[in-house]
Amino acid sequence: MLDCTPKEIKERTGGVINPAKTCQPIGAMYAALGIHRCLPHSHGSQGCCSYHRMHLTRHFRDPIMASTSSFTEGASVFGGGANLKTAIKNVFAIYNPDIMAVHTTCLSETIGDDLPTIIRTAEIPEGKLVIHTNTPSYQGSHVTGFSNMTKSMVNYLSEATLESKKEQVNIIPGFVNPGDMREIKRIVNTMGIKFIMFPDTSGVVDSPMTGEYVMYPRGGTRLADLKDTGNSKVTIALGSYASADAAGQLERKCGVPAVILKTPIGIKATDQLLMALRSQFAVEIPYELEEERGQLVDIMTDTHFHFHGKKVAIFGDPDIVLAMTEFVLSLGMQPIHVLTGTPATGGAIGTMVGNFEVEVQELLQEAGITGKVKAGGDLFELHQWIKNEKVDLLIGNTYGKYIARAEDLPFVRMGFPILDRSVHSYLPVVGYKGAMRLLEMISNALLERADRDARDEDFELVM
Repeated sequence: MLDCTPKEIKERTGGVINPAKTCQPIGAMYAALGIHRCLPHSHGSQGCCSYHRMHLTRHFRDPIMASTSSFTEGASVFGGGANLKTAIKNVFAIYNPDIMAVHTTCLSETIGDDLPTIIRTAEIPEGKLVIHTNTPSYQGSHVTGFSNMTKSMVNYLSEATLESKKEQVNIIPGFVNPGDMREIKRIVNTMGIKFIMFPDTSGVVDSPMTGEYVMYPRGGTRLADLKDTGNSKVTIALGSYASADAAGQLERKCGVPAVILKTPIGIKATDQLLMALRSQFAVEIPYELEEERGQLVDIMTDTHFHFHGKKVAIFGDPDIVLAMTEFVLSLGMQPIHVLTGTPATGGAIGTMVGNFEVEVQELLQEAGITGKVKAGGDLFELHQWIKNEKVDLLIGNTYGKYIARAEDLPFVRMGFPILDRSVHSYLPVVGYKGAMRLLEMISNALLERADRDARDEDFELVM
């Protein structure tokens, strides 16, 4: 496995070893799937599109549909304008989506294809739409791609058509699983607030088995609702890296104020979401949510000795890692190694994102903990950190299993992608209910290790 990773850390000026991220088009494709009856389109080679579809299919265990401009040598030299025009014509004729969402790849970005002009001169059937976003793979990460596509939804579709704003909220959930989107919607519904979530992949990549193939499942944000986002009273963006850009653009274009919050993982971040909704719409927090919060506090109190003082390493997408760091601190754990592969700036010019390293360090300092924090890092470096200062637990996506095996660490899978386990995309980690699930996952990982390592005389029935 990774047993030969050296303990000595040397300064690296270039090159990435074992990246902790993937490329922009995957995030753009996932965001596009969150529009009802939308077919994502990869403007590049067939290989790029196949990889992105495969990666998403393996994570969600659901077939991912997308089309491609199918670049050959000619398009690679002379540009892919003709390919895209042909693709648009064929896609609407054969697959009949309501909207195509085009994203670029390294190849088309390097050529410099002018997508707005190509789309304007393409044959688009009446009543159909084509939107696009630029997603060069050599910049940013899949989180950046998700952000860029979500921002393009605002650029192309959002409209402010009313003199006064509606009593409704836009929710931009960030790069999370459909199970998380369902939980966020349940929380807002429980509070009795009208909302528009975009993008919304619930009912798309977690659609039920019916025995009949449906290319466009019932889920996803409706086009009418996307247009109506410009009439909402406020936008709540969950996660500054994945969601803030679109919220900012909606504020500039349609005058909808933006509230930027953390991804609601853990008790504090979920509290902040509920308080933001309560202050904007003057509604009371229903007992159902108060009860869930009380149950979570009870569980945290009952099990605090499982977590207190345990050292943990966390890696993954910046919004998820930031919120998860805050949560494990609330459990009394010590996140001494915190890393994301997404660059500190988000990787795109003009993006509205926070400063990952500063925000995490502020959380650690407030808790009196010293730890290593890095944006734009890789798993080789994380492994070296762990070799130099051992941890009790590793939290991250599937790619962390190699480090966990090499260093004999308990491992909790969380984030994107998870390729070696199933069901995860259906079950939330957000909200109070999600925090309870995370508590069980973390506690079980630590207790199973304690059982495995216990001597016969210390092998306890009650822990």
